[in-house]
Amino acid sequence: MSVKPKAGTLPLNAMSELPTPNANAKKITALQRSSGRVTGYQLEDGTTLNKADAVNLARQGGIRGVGIAKNKGSEYLKSIPDENGNNNLSHLPTMKL
Repeated sequence: MSVKPKAGTLPLNAMSELPTPNANAKKITALQRSSGRVTGYQLEDGTTLNKADAVNLARQGGIRGVGIAKNKGSEYLKSIPDENGNNNLSHLPTMKL
């Protein structure tokens, strides 16, 4: 289940959906990059997903701490803002391929 972000919360307004994580939702622990762009995500259980599959899993409640954003028609995951900037996706390590 997803909810629309509330108006007036600027960082949240950048997201088109805020999925509700289920009890078994996984945390993203690393990013896959190509030429500096995020192309996939690694979950805490070691599962690696491309962007589209990660967005679909998040939409189903399978990934916690993220919202879904859009840029030029492409969907991607974005950290839900909180007081701790160290847990943002941009601070995660890049996976070794």
